[in-house]
Amino acid sequence: MKLLALVTASTLALAACGETVYVPVSGGSGGDGYNRVMDIVNQSGVTLTHFYASRASSNSWGPDQLGSSTVIYSGEYLTLNFDDGTGACVFDFKARMSGGAEIRRDNINVCVESSWTVY
Repeated sequence: MKLLALVTASTLALAACGETVYVPVSGGSGGDGYNRVMDIVNQSGVTLTHFYASRASSNSWGPDQLGSSTVIYSGEYLTLNFDDGTGACVFDFKARMSGGAEIRRDNINVCVESSWTVY
């Protein structure tokens, strides 16, 4: 199962203002005390238009975690919770930038790392 971000109207409004946004990927809890919240930081010089995350054990990507109305402008970040209720800590990330370029990083331990910066 892929992660699904719950994006509300208030989340979109905050994102448009450049504020830190906490988007729960799932209401589940690993129950192990690990913090799976990470900042996705865009320092690429272009807009990050799509963001995908999947457990490293998965063979496919799920839906765009930014939804249809959210982007991360260069110099901004979005805070996401990767606790999907399975206890998984290792995820693969893929960012798609305006213009179509994709940046991918595999095997990110969200229980240890607190941010991923896209350059």
